[in-house]
Amino acid sequence: MADRVVESSDIEVPEIPELLEKVLLFCLEESKEKMLAGEDVVPFTALVVKENLFMENHPGETAEQCFAFARHTVANARGAQAYALCYDGYLEVDDEVKDCLIAEGGIPGEEEGYAVGVLYTAGEDGKPVFEDEPAYIGASPNFMEDLKEAEAYTEDEIDEKYLSDCDEGEAEAEEQD
Repeated sequence: MADRVVESSDIEVPEIPELLEKVLLFCLEESKEKMLAGEDVVPFTALVVKENLFMENHPGETAEQCFAFARHTVANARGAQAYALCYDGYLEVDDEVKDCLIAEGGIPGEEEGYAVGVLYTAGEDGKPVFEDEPAYIGASPNFMEDLKEAEAYTEDEIDEKYLSDCDEGEAEAEEQD
């Protein structure tokens, strides 16, 4: 999945909010583990809500579909404090294309998000060989741009969003029986 443009810059690496940085790095590590186990990395999001991390895959026929599914999930996340969208992509560096695991994300109310990534190559055994450290890629869209900060939601509003989603799934399962 690679049809995504993230603007890179030659400026200093900005200070990424601590919680967002943690979720971005966590997603890169999850993806690395999948690849090392021989699995494909299906684009996925990770949402931080209270003390929970909700992860959801976003498969699609095209890169645009995957991003649209992810945007829909994140833009409707009441009470979330941060999110990351992680996928297997590539970077164009000095007229060369390099494979890269990319995690981009943001926090509620901010205009832009952040993209980080870890470059990799195929080893002699066919398994990926990852760079030691992730690197800042540049600013990215923030799917949480129009959301209020998590503290602006009541406990009931947050519970209603996440518990009602669970209740709907259980109701659908019961209807199928």
